[in-house]
Amino acid sequence: MAERSTAELVEPFTFVVGTDGALRLAPRRSEHVVCAGGAAVPSAGEIGFVRDRDRCAVGEVSNQSTGHCPDVTSWPAVARALDRVGLARPTGFTHEVVFLRCPACEERNIVREDDFACVLCDGDLPRTWNVDPTV
Repeated sequence: MAERSTAELVEPFTFVVGTDGALRLAPRRSEHVVCAGGAAVPSAGEIGFVRDRDRCAVGEVSNQSTGHCPDVTSWPAVARALDRVGLARPTGFTHEVVFLRCPACEERNIVREDDFACVLCDGDLPRTWNVDPTV
């Protein structure tokens, strides 16, 4: 295992939850798709850890992954993976990112401030997740 600097260890990590339910971590600047080995995953994002008494716990966790664009409803997969390794965790994503695909131009979008307009063509975005319905 490569040695990590103190700065790298305190910043959030890239994570994916594999279809086998396993939590996989990589340094924050790693691509989620690489962390997943190119496979489709139930959830992905960024995760940060804190010290809780004498053990490690999840301090923050998001679905921020522009490679996989997971829906906010992917939280249960993350919760199961964290429970599986015995990490204390929040009850949901501490930061939710809404990803949608534009039906007109197919561009992936992040919805900010409830603005459901495509950043590329200004087309209307749907109100439900549609990035990759096969996952």
